[in-house]
Amino acid sequence: MNFVKLILLLMLCLFYTACSSYSPVQKDISAMRETQMHMPNVKVGAERFEAYLPLLEDKSVAVIANSTSVIGDTHLVDVLLKHNIRVQKIFAPEHGFRGQADAGQRVETEQDATTGLPILSLYGSQKKPSSALLSDVDVMVFDIQDVGVRFYTYLSTLHYVMESCAENDVPLVLLDRPNPNGFYIDGPVLKPEYSSFIGLHPVPLVYGMTIGEYAKMINGEGWMKDAVHCDLTVVTLEGYSHDVKYALPVKPSPNLPNMTSIYLYPSLALFEGTVVSIGRGTEFPFQVIGHPQNEQGHFAFTPRPVQGAMRPKLDGQICRGIDLRDTGEARATAQLTLDWIIEFYKALPDKDSFFLANNFFNKLAGNDTLMAQIKNGMTSAEIKETWQADLEEFRTVREKYLLYK
Repeated sequence: MNFVKLILLLMLCLFYTACSSYSPVQKDISAMRETQMHMPNVKVGAERFEAYLPLLEDKSVAVIANSTSVIGDTHLVDVLLKHNIRVQKIFAPEHGFRGQADAGQRVETEQDATTGLPILSLYGSQKKPSSALLSDVDVMVFDIQDVGVRFYTYLSTLHYVMESCAENDVPLVLLDRPNPNGFYIDGPVLKPEYSSFIGLHPVPLVYGMTIGEYAKMINGEGWMKDAVHCDLTVVTLEGYSHDVKYALPVKPSPNLPNMTSIYLYPSLALFEGTVVSIGRGTEFPFQVIGHPQNEQGHFAFTPRPVQGAMRPKLDGQICRGIDLRDTGEARATAQLTLDWIIEFYKALPDKDSFFLANNFFNKLAGNDTLMAQIKNGMTSAEIKETWQADLEEFRTVREKYLLYK
């Protein structure tokens, strides 16, 4: 009996040792794949070696990548090096190469501890690769997971990478990935005067395209400086269509930890331009809504500094509001939800300070109309009706660039 207990104890120790040695990326992949068990068998561009490795052989290669650039459990950079591709440098977007930096946090240039390759930031002093940095590059590879929302800054990084490639005669190979919000189109179309790094192009808040399709649209619509044209190759997906609700295998950024947060992101990110918290600094960012002065709702949370949100809004204050964790995926019904922000605007007593003075809300919305509509008491249905003409015009533009009809 004692021998059996000893064996069981040893097995338990081995189990905990294995768990503790599991890497953070592997944990993310494992956790999000639990929701992917019933997904169609989609093959991402990075898995289609036969389609792009011949384009990289005997070339000096730069890679634009982050923690989402994985093939199974292995990073794309490691895969390329294993296939004897001469990777010279890595460019990293917002949140950095490992995807751990706060939203908006300056990302510094560094060296990758595993490969020794230089990691050059595109979210610091420069957001566009300079000619000097591309002088020793024959071809660029772009492989970053998007979430299908206009103000997600990986799109702006894509724009400036394409522009730099066009200006320096460097071809770009883009390895396409599914859009987890690619099954619908909704929201106001950005007006040119509100163009910024959190929205460069005249597209709706939710645009229903993969990042490969979006790159083709940037090229085709002449949106880059001086209407330059990038030598672009999109390595397409297999088994994907825009009807698919695809569950990501790894979180795309620190505050989108699961599919519920990704589905709620288009609606809740508008709160970033207000005094209301959407859970940054908790274990459930983009899944809750709350404010200390809100008197409605039975749910409460207190934001605290955490990895990926070191300076959360309303730090240390008890926020009362609503918990959307049980309803997030159920609310993924192919539409943007405005009801929550309208309700909180009505509920909080200080209307004059509800929207932040830095004009961030208008940058997110892509216009100054939405704020005025909320202040004037318009309903969600009334506001959405004002978008329809622009959305129809965008659908016509979008149709020209679809790869997965």
